[in-house]
Formats: sequence, C-alpha cells, structure tokens
Amino acid sequence: MKVRIFLFGAILTVAAISVFASKRGPTISGDYLEVRSCDVFTGPCFANAEMGIAGREAMMVWSVREGSWKGANLDGLSVIAVVRADGTLGDVNYQPRHGKAVLILDAKANAKQRAALTDFAHSMAGTLIGKVVNVQPSSIILTLGDKCTKASCASVKAGNLVEISTRCFGDKDHLCGNEETYYPPLTKVESASPAFTELAKFKGKGLDLTWEATGQRSAFLASFSR
Repeated sequence: MKVRIFLFGAILTVAAISVFASKRGPTISGDYLEVRSCDVFTGPCFANAEMGIAGREAMMVWSVREGSWKGANLDGLSVIAVVRADGTLGDVNYQPRHGKAVLILDAKANAKQRAALTDFAHSMAGTLIGKVVNVQPSSIILTLGDKCTKASCASVKAGNLVEISTRCFGDKDHLCGNEETYYPPLTKVESASPAFTELAKFKGKGLDLTWEATGQRSAFLASFSR
C-alpha cells in the first residue's frame, strides 16, 4: 500500500511540474524587423511579375528585450542575418528555401553570448541560414516600432555593414488599390505589420553581392517570443 501511495504521489508531483512549466512565460522575447528585396505588401499582379526574378535576398533583425538562450543572458543584445536564398523568398510553392547568410553579432556580446545569438538565429531562421559564410561582430544601433501609431517605423545601423530605415504606409504607397500582405514573414513572429522601406543597404562580404534598395513595400515589423 505504501508503495502505491508513493507512486501516486510521484505521479501527481510530475503532473504539477508539467502544468507549471506549461504556464511559464517565454524564455526569450523581443522585437523583429525583416526587409526583403521584393515587395511583401503588394498586388498579386506585381508579385507574380517578380516571382523567380526578385526577392532572393533578405535582412532579418532580432532585438532581444529580455531573456536567455542556451544558458546565456541576452538582454538588450541583437543579431542580424543577411540572407541570399536559392529562389524568391516566401514563394509558398517552394518552401522551405535554402540559403547562405552573413551573421552580424552585437559587439557588446561576450563569447558565450555570441555563441547563443548564433544558435538563436539558426533556430529562428532554419534552412534560410543553412550555410553561414561570414560572422561579423559589429556595433548595432536600432530603434524598432516606437515612433508610429502602427509601429512601422524602424531604423537599424550595424557599423558600415547594414543600414535600414522604414516608415508607415501612406496614401501614395497604394499603387493598384488591390494590395495585400502577399508574403508572410520568414520566421515565426507575433503581430507582424508590413512597412515601407525607405532604405535597405548591405555592404558586407560573403554573399557575392552588395545590396541597396529604396522605396519598396518590403518590410515587416513584429515581436517574437520563444
């Protein structure tokens, strides 16, 4: 009888721990910015014209508000993945895409935090950064989503490697009147909002290209939690 009571008590304890763990909040959370080399908020006619021709490149920015990853506290740190894929990113007929990437790690991070930021980016982006061709530490200065009522204004500068600025859409940004959020974000996020890209620039090495785009409806701002 005592053995049965002990086992029953152990089962209740494990169940309680499981319920408690399921109710705990995320271990890491923050803000996300994504910029593509094709419009993501657009009409189907424009998107179909770009399919297979444009949209192979993207910049993905994760700014950690608070939390840990792989045992490293990442409060206030950021990581950027600059991606070049094998086809138009977001084409639902060919997912997931595979790509190569340059990772830009926050210069404020120590060695353990840089390893954690690298692993976190891999976890979030998957095969899009299946092959990392360059890892570059850099100062990262950013402002995400705190200037617009629709949280679509952002600015990012990572040394001389990356520069991004976005804004909310205006009436003049609707070209055909049939626009929609044609592509989803490239990674799991929450409350994604499309935005207008005033500037997206990458001047780093490793992807066999430099990239500078202006005046596109090609960005997303969102939040993330894991």
